[in-house]
Amino acid sequence: MDSIQTLLNLSGKTVVVTGGAKGIGLGIALRLAEAGANVVIANRSLEDAEKAVGEVSKNGWHAKAVKADVSNEEDVKNMVKVAVQTFGEIHILVNNAGIFPSIPVSKMTLDDFKMVIDTNLLGVFLCTKYVSDEMIRQAKGGKIINITSIDALHPSMIGLAHYDASKHGVWGFTKNVALELAQHKIWVNAIAPGGILTPGVEKMQSAGTSVASPEEMKKVMEGFLATIPMRRMGEPDDIGKVALFLASDMSSYMTGTQVVVDGGALLS
Repeated sequence: MDSIQTLLNLSGKTVVVTGGAKGIGLGIALRLAEAGANVVIANRSLEDAEKAVGEVSKNGWHAKAVKADVSNEEDVKNMVKVAVQTFGEIHILVNNAGIFPSIPVSKMTLDDFKMVIDTNLLGVFLCTKYVSDEMIRQAKGGKIINITSIDALHPSMIGLAHYDASKHGVWGFTKNVALELAQHKIWVNAIAPGGILTPGVEKMQSAGTSVASPEEMKKVMEGFLATIPMRRMGEPDDIGKVALFLASDMSSYMTGTQVVVDGGALLS
């Protein structure tokens, strides 16, 4: 029986984290780097990705920044190329990049809808396709972790119809791809976060949305907090720790499943 230290050791592994510069993505990158992994932080803003690399590297851990819009096929191909050129192989993919602009369907344009689907769902497809191709070529198996949301199971608020559609799609995609890639020893799972205090959520709280003013958003968030049995919002590291579990050998007999990390919010 392997020790806990061995099971959680990611030394020699390389992980790609999309949307890894801030919030949940950075929380995941830090935990996996601490476990010994080389981390490729992919982000639309290269400047933000490089700042995140600086935060990871100051601990003596290894990281590389790459500019990538996950909805752009050529960007995704280049992301894989940079990861392989820098660290030799890819062993873990975390599909974290996602956006959640709040717009009611009555005011939503086709472009609004497509923008969210392209980033949140098409991006997961493109990254999974090209990274899994590399994992299959390497013939060493791998781990793919998709960040969904409790909105993949139950809507959280009006204005997120496009977001909820994308996250339901990622959950369905996760299960089907888990079946397809199991023959290659590539395990595919998902994490469904609840309310996590990220820079994006904090911005929404302070600036409001097209559905609610800042004052109304404050009331919405207070109401949401009251439904969480743990009586607190989550932190990026709450997701980072679960990502470490799924990326490590601690989850050796898991594929095609979704881990809900919401402080108990869905119980209400």
